[in-house]
Amino acid sequence: MRDWDIPGGGGLPIRGTTHIPEGDARAVVIVVHGYFGYKEYGMFPWLAGHLCSAGHVVHRINLSHSGMDHGDGPFDEQAVEADTWNRGVEDIGFLMRAIDRGVLAGQGRGVVLLGHSRGGSTCLLAAGRHGRDDDFSALVGIVSLSAPASLDRLTDEAKAELLRGGRLGMTSSRTGQTLYVGRGWLQEQLDDPEGHDLLAQVARIERPFGLIHGAVDPTVHASDAVTLAQANPARSRVRLIEDADHVFNTPNPFPADAAASPQLQEVFDTASEWIDNWVA
Repeated sequence: MRDWDIPGGGGLPIRGTTHIPEGDARAVVIVVHGYFGYKEYGMFPWLAGHLCSAGHVVHRINLSHSGMDHGDGPFDEQAVEADTWNRGVEDIGFLMRAIDRGVLAGQGRGVVLLGHSRGGSTCLLAAGRHGRDDDFSALVGIVSLSAPASLDRLTDEAKAELLRGGRLGMTSSRTGQTLYVGRGWLQEQLDDPEGHDLLAQVARIERPFGLIHGAVDPTVHASDAVTLAQANPARSRVRLIEDADHVFNTPNPFPADAAASPQLQEVFDTASEWIDNWVA
């Protein structure tokens, strides 16, 4: 494994860890975390290691405004507050270009975006907006885990508070920090509603994408996966995993060499099957 930093959105770095398989790589997988997530969180090291063992270069990353350095320390509160959907999409573009130009491993291989929760929505949004761009020519598919079908899940009252006060606080159960959503997160959606209409952007995706969701996810209802699939039925497939929660019954931290829950094992088996089909 190798850690690295490359420039990301808003002048902040994207930080990553790369797993290199033995022999020739079959594909490149970029693993994208969700809100309050990071590359060392829960299932990500396990998934990355097993995808690497299956023959893929894997880059698990901290998005530029995740607020996380390498490791599992506290969040940079200013970075988190400045985060927006556009920042995440911009970061995906930086990563695609870095692979294409040989800055990151995997040049010349097909690229799969694999995102969890907000990360899954970010990957779908990036593919919908930019899938026709030259920088995304290597993209062969997207795997979304537990992703919401809408980019704006705030109540009207919370939105009014955010616009009035400029930020909205949430507490990280891991660090105890109060982290804020900044006004920019909502303002950019108000300024560009079409660009932030996730279902409209998903309808534009021209690559295959798969939606894996826990059947008893208490954070994002499993019906969101069905809604996303219905926006582009010709390109999508859905796998609902029985008895699986938002993180597929995986604690944080979770050692990369530990035995996976049956639900996480099914995530890996399903994603591997789809990726094999996409790069065959």
